[in-house]
Amino acid sequence: TMAALWRASVLLVLFLTASLLPPQCAQDPAMVHYIYQRFRVLEQGLEKCTEATRAYIQDFQEFSKNISAMLGRCQTYTNEYKSAVNNLALRVERAQREIDYLEYLRESDVCVESEDKTLAEELLQEAEEEKKIRTLLNASCDNMLMGIKSLKIVKRTIDTHGSWMKDANSNSPKVYFLSGSRNNVVWEFANMHAFMEDNTKPAPRKLILTLSWQGTGQVIYKGFLFFHNQGTANEIIKYNLQKRTVVDRMLLPGGVGRALVYQHSPSTYIDLAVDEHGLWAIHSGPGTYGHLVLTKIELDTLGVEHSWDTPCRSQDAEASFLLCGVLYVVYSSGGQGPHRITCVYDPLGTISEEDLPNLFFPRRPRSHSMIHYNPRDKQLYAWNEGNQIIYKLQTKRKVPRE
Repeated sequence: TMAALWRASVLLVLFLTASLLPPQCAQDPAMVHYIYQRFRVLEQGLEKCTEATRAYIQDFQEFSKNISAMLGRCQTYTNEYKSAVNNLALRVERAQREIDYLEYLRESDVCVESEDKTLAEELLQEAEEEKKIRTLLNASCDNMLMGIKSLKIVKRTIDTHGSWMKDANSNSPKVYFLSGSRNNVVWEFANMHAFMEDNTKPAPRKLILTLSWQGTGQVIYKGFLFFHNQGTANEIIKYNLQKRTVVDRMLLPGGVGRALVYQHSPSTYIDLAVDEHGLWAIHSGPGTYGHLVLTKIELDTLGVEHSWDTPCRSQDAEASFLLCGVLYVVYSSGGQGPHRITCVYDPLGTISEEDLPNLFFPRRPRSHSMIHYNPRDKQLYAWNEGNQIIYKLQTKRKVPRE
């Protein structure tokens, strides 16, 4: 130890002193005692210095340990604050979309607050609203459904729920397969033959999304996958399948996503659809008493173009689709056959249920997980008890009402 070393040094110095001093000094006991005492004092001072140095080292080690712990906590707090800021920014963005929509409603659907508003002004407003709807639904499509001609089972799988489709606005022969009501894996097949035959080459491409979908209401339109984001009540995602990135997202307003859209589709809260007029959403909302709400969505901005409260109820419904701007809702009793269309809604009012024959689907033992219309090949793509089905349709031109 340090003390032992200093004792040895003192003894060595005393020895040398005794050896080098003149004999008369070396033999002087008082001088030797004095020198010993001085070295003793020096030794004690060095011991105190050593103890102080050890104490300082220990304090510095404790200080360093505390600083390291505090830095670790600071890093944790920094990450938490960063995550909170990002979440806040997302919520602000969503709130801004809601505000924009409310402003749109305030500007487009002006409440009649004045009791002395003239009948002419009310009729003018109705005429402007009808003109707006006709402008919105201005695609050159005037067909109405007259019957389901035939059924073709394309493939059989073990999955009870899911969706499958082709791009509704592309000449591409690719077929997309989305298994389950909650998943993030899309299988892309080169064509219908590759989809039907499991061992056909090229093998399907596996696309893993960064988000998961909810329900079976997905659609692919102009190269983008649109789906209800799992874990949210009313968020719609626009996803680029080739780049595998989220391009945009929107919040459907009005309490959407709190109730099932169809009674016999227990996982679908928002059903998306595509027809000759573009992108739609079918959903249920508070205040509609179980009736379906039809919402037209602008493809590029994901803005709400217009919404209609329909007379079609969600009770006993299993699926729906749009054809030329007309909503056709499929019903079944207890989720079993027969499957028939008993409610039709046309925003333009050009057709009604009285204009249509009895529209039955070929008998299936269970309700459909999804039925989507493809405006390019004029067919219905359906999923029923693990069977991927194509229904061919019979249509005729609408007869304009007088």
